[in-house]
Amino acid sequence: MSVVHTAPRGVAATGAKAFLQSGHWPTLFASFLYFDFCFAVWVLNGAMGPFISETFHLDAAQKGFMLSVPILAGALMRFPLGVLSQYIGRKNAALVEMSLIVAALSFGYFAVDTYDEVILMGVLLGIAGASFGVALSLGSGWFPPKYKGLAMGLAGAGNSGTVLAVLFAPPLATRYGWQAVYGLAALTMLVPMLVMWFAAKEPPDREHQTFREHIACLFEKDGWAFSLIYVVTFGGFIGLASFLPTYFHDQFKVTKVEAGQLTMLATLMGSAVRVVGGYISDRIGGIATLSGVLIAVAGTLVLCGLTGGSVAATTLLFMLCFASLGAGNGALFQLVPLRWPLTTAVAGSMIGEVGALGGGFIPNAMGLSKQWSGTYLWGFVSFAALALAMLVMLRVVQIRWTRTWAEKGGRARASAHAAPAASGASYPIR
Repeated sequence: MSVVHTAPRGVAATGAKAFLQSGHWPTLFASFLYFDFCFAVWVLNGAMGPFISETFHLDAAQKGFMLSVPILAGALMRFPLGVLSQYIGRKNAALVEMSLIVAALSFGYFAVDTYDEVILMGVLLGIAGASFGVALSLGSGWFPPKYKGLAMGLAGAGNSGTVLAVLFAPPLATRYGWQAVYGLAALTMLVPMLVMWFAAKEPPDREHQTFREHIACLFEKDGWAFSLIYVVTFGGFIGLASFLPTYFHDQFKVTKVEAGQLTMLATLMGSAVRVVGGYISDRIGGIATLSGVLIAVAGTLVLCGLTGGSVAATTLLFMLCFASLGAGNGALFQLVPLRWPLTTAVAGSMIGEVGALGGGFIPNAMGLSKQWSGTYLWGFVSFAALALAMLVMLRVVQIRWTRTWAEKGGRARASAHAAPAASGASYPIR
């Protein structure tokens, strides 16, 4: 039985109160906490990159590859966890995942002593990166359609776990050694596990999706368009978040702890502005917002590559870049339910999986650029070029989008229930 509170008779609940009363907020909180801690674990090797690199005397290409492994592994593990959640429920799937994370972190504490074992540990950290789809679906499952976007945004704000990792892992690694951080992280995972166990309730909107249904959006041009844009917005966020501690340490010779603090300033902007991006998109449209985002991302990345001599200027540019990336993530998921109104969770999960795979591009591009040319500039330029290519694609496809399922700029249609989108079917490709 769902637990839905109603406002006292004669009292109109508005704003936050109406939102909280419309669903089961303890489940939403448990989902946020689950995603937050999982995200922190997912980027743990990135936060400790300077320590690991120093221990094994890694070259630039090895550093880039090491940092990309957890990102790629996490993207690939999203689908199996999503399938599992359909059979045992999202709450149980989250508990199983967190139990596996504790086991993986215990392995890191007791057994990681070589570079090859660090790579294996990166694969195991990918388990934490699989949490995205389950966390958002569990957190929003109790809420009615008009509040699902907000609920998904609040659960998705768990990507602020990046801030926890880069803020706490470096000083802990300095004091106790970087392997010990894995053990400490294993202990902290008990917090979201207990909250999930006692506070969360499985939502009633459970449905089984076949493999074909899960990947259906990838058989459509729109599915690939969304996924490729997400490669820039979310892939850029997770890729840069993992790489920045190493970049700040190597480029500006700051201490490992200072590198984490500088990264925290940038990633905090990305996490905070995600909800703002959705809010702006509701008013001016996700297409218009994404257009501005992609221009800002490309411009700030090129400038970051050109201002490699100033840590202050580079940090400010990264803060602007991450704010743009965060806004882009919010904007894209404002559009997803407009395009796939009846299969939002499934489409969002698949788009998220492909987008996360793109996160492995940045660390490798940066490492190879440094290895081959002696500068990180071409790594920045390559990702900026990708952002501009996605902008061109967006401006082309938006012509059809605004003729079929969205208003000008990407706003929701006033009579969405009567629009073609309500069928949930594929749109003709013109």
